[in-house]
Amino acid sequence: MRFPLSFAAVLPACVLALSACGSVAPVTGAGATAVAPAVAQDVRQLGEIVDLRSGKRVTAEQLLAQLAAAPRVIVGEQHDQLSHHQIEQWLLQQLQGQRPQGSVLLEMLNPDQQAKVDKVKPWLQTDPVVRPEHVAELLAWQPNWKWAQYGDLVMTVMRAPYPVWSANLDRSEIKQMFIDKPTVQGKHSNLANDGKVHAKLKDIIRVMHDNQIDEPRLAAMLSVQQQRDRRMAERLLAAPAPAVLIAGAYHAHKDLGVPLHVQDLTGGPAPLVLVLAQQGAAVQAPQADFVWFTPVVAPAVASAK
Repeated sequence: MRFPLSFAAVLPACVLALSACGSVAPVTGAGATAVAPAVAQDVRQLGEIVDLRSGKRVTAEQLLAQLAAAPRVIVGEQHDQLSHHQIEQWLLQQLQGQRPQGSVLLEMLNPDQQAKVDKVKPWLQTDPVVRPEHVAELLAWQPNWKWAQYGDLVMTVMRAPYPVWSANLDRSEIKQMFIDKPTVQGKHSNLANDGKVHAKLKDIIRVMHDNQIDEPRLAAMLSVQQQRDRRMAERLLAAPAPAVLIAGAYHAHKDLGVPLHVQDLTGGPAPLVLVLAQQGAAVQAPQADFVWFTPVVAPAVASAK
């Protein structure tokens, strides 16, 4: 089945589906245990952490020490997993205790929200009594990023002393890119690898659309995805260090996303990458430096995307 290349019809799908590229599908079956994330549980006891460079399990404290020593860190999440946002919140709180945090960047914020962030943040640091939902209104928080999932994390970074930066594209930019289909330039993200990066990203996009996507839309969505990765890389490099970028897992992957663009822009090494994934997901050393496996959430309690 082929679809007409209509931007009005596909922009919401483009934004949401590419955001969903952060999801790492768990392996299901008899070996998978479905549990709900425990809100009050110490996240250090949640799942297991593997150093993919050595293949060894590490503790949360050992992971924290590695992250604290890195000037730039990318944390890749599955957007609909509350436990991932709880881990991110814990990591940022602990990192700030080990050394001053330079900045935090969020895929969930667009450039047109930055002025609102910059205005609200100093006020929140005076510790006013305010409903989190009111903060969401002041930030023009986008409804496709479920506030029930992100509220606690956002309140933590907004009350913290370091700057919070947007890391995404505006809808107007996506609209124009969807029409123009610009390509990124760089040997890591485009010109090298015999097209493997493009092929992998196209495969992911096809799967997320049940293979019901025509070539013009596929090309447009590939362009937008890579332009988002490039924007995140540019913002991460410009942000005060040490900097932490929180984004979908595919954006974080060292063989697909932002790290390749950082290498293109600097000629240096990739940032340190931590991927958060449900138990049973396939995350390999070429994709991340560390993986934190969390329990599989039962469908009855999982939040919709």
